[in-house]
Amino acid sequence: MPTRPIRRFDPPPQRWLAGHRGVDLAVRPGEKVMAAGPGVVGLAERVAGRGVVTISHSDGLRTTYLPVRALVRPGDVVAAGQVIGIVEEDAVAHCTTVCLHWGLLRGRLYLDPLLLFGRGQVRLLPRWRVSEARRPS
Repeated sequence: MPTRPIRRFDPPPQRWLAGHRGVDLAVRPGEKVMAAGPGVVGLAERVAGRGVVTISHSDGLRTTYLPVRALVRPGDVVAAGQVIGIVEEDAVAHCTTVCLHWGLLRGRLYLDPLLLFGRGQVRLLPRWRVSEARRPS
């Protein structure tokens, strides 16, 4: 059953400010959580009272999933779509309803996870030729 976002990616203007660094997906407690892509499990443990799973992907990206009761261990190689855990019963702590918080990072930079499926927000800056950028006005 496809899920829907109930809270979208809303990064803060500065890294240290409040914002929403992932996407919250509508789920039910006990629902299976699947890997967004192939990779290696980096973390599968409880952090601040919630189960967290992270997967490092070969393209330098890392996906995060919480609150999840992990069915994988650090170092496990996973395939895209492989079940990596189960949504925990207390999944309401982060949202007003049951949700799965799904994150995407490149290094320390948070990205919109929906970009993996061609559905995220793309923010582009204008690109000028060097000669135009240096031309006096």
